[in-house]
Amino acid sequence: MSFLYNLFIFFYRVAIYVASFTGNVKAKLWISGRKNGFDRIQQKLNAGEQRIWFHCASLGEFEQGRPVIEKFRLLFPDYKVVLTFFSPSGYEVRKNYSGADYIFYLPIDTRANARKFISLVNPEKVFFVKYEYWYYYFDELKKRNIQLFLLSAIFRPGQRFFQWYGYFFRHMLKSVSHFFVQDDQSATLLNSIGITNSTVTGDTRFDRVVEVAAIVKSIPLIEKFMAGKKIMIAGSTWEKDEQLLRRAYSELRTICYKLIIVPHEINEKRIDQLIRMLSDFKVVKFSEAKEETISSAEILVIDNIGMLSSLYQYGSLAYIGGGFGSGIHNILEAAVFGMPVFFGPNYQKFREANELVACGGAFSINSFEELKSGMMNFFNEEKKLSAASSVTKKYVHDRKGATENILEFVKGK
Repeated sequence: MSFLYNLFIFFYRVAIYVASFTGNVKAKLWISGRKNGFDRIQQKLNAGEQRIWFHCASLGEFEQGRPVIEKFRLLFPDYKVVLTFFSPSGYEVRKNYSGADYIFYLPIDTRANARKFISLVNPEKVFFVKYEYWYYYFDELKKRNIQLFLLSAIFRPGQRFFQWYGYFFRHMLKSVSHFFVQDDQSATLLNSIGITNSTVTGDTRFDRVVEVAAIVKSIPLIEKFMAGKKIMIAGSTWEKDEQLLRRAYSELRTICYKLIIVPHEINEKRIDQLIRMLSDFKVVKFSEAKEETISSAEILVIDNIGMLSSLYQYGSLAYIGGGFGSGIHNILEAAVFGMPVFFGPNYQKFREANELVACGGAFSINSFEELKSGMMNFFNEEKKLSAASSVTKKYVHDRKGATENILEFVKGK
């Protein structure tokens, strides 16, 4: 099986290079970010330090691990924090994050890379956030008796760890010192394959969104845009989502609400495409908005990265993109501000989405008609909007505390 794993790694790298040659921006960043990577790591690290290593696949996992990183630094100020990313969408956005002392791309998983990276960083403890199981990194950490913790892990019956052919992947899990899992099902599944070193601590994302909501700052330009009207905020949208939103706005614009759209991918081509789609309305890009004129706009398109979590403070309703593709994006950033949340049909693998649907705080839609009906229901019935808002806010606040539980455990190790 290790032969097949090595083959997968080889072809994965080939695919990245092919994508780069065809103009894929992320692929180019993936390659350029790792060029002379070990030389840069060696040059930046200072001798004689105690280090802790946190690894995140991408930006979403970083936000999930961020509460633990920042609380760890407060508890253990003598340690230097090394933060790695696998994806450019995480590294490029957070490469200047002040909460870590060193930020690198993780070299691709080969035996030689794992040995060299771990020798250079020499961490005392390692935390991987939620996903990413790299065989050689895990194996090398175990050989060196370096503790490896998995944060906010979640497991499902269909994963390869629990299949008849999953011995290789189950063996990988044996390298983990302790699993901090999100729910009882994950702990039960691990137990079913003989792994008992797990604790149900919940999801650190709840801690993160509660922290963000507590310190969120006002955005005067958004307040000008609102002009006393209700706002629907559509976050991390894709083209299918935007088509539904355009139709909904076309028919509901008279009921006195405005729309803010934050596409999942922010680049000039993508933004221009969206502006053209919305050409029937008074649309303005955030980068071109002026205080004197923004109040007359009907739709605001956000063309920068990093605003979304702060924007939700202004919303009455939220729409989260991705549900007509591989799966929805983060709904907790909206829910913490007490907004009913809409999204497409592909949400089943997200625990918080299932639970919010069940308790009446979130709503899955399959068509424009369902989205229109749901929006009208809330915009026309203030009591219904208030009740659903209370449900979403309470849901998030009732589930905070995972970070404290994790660090209490780690302190004893």
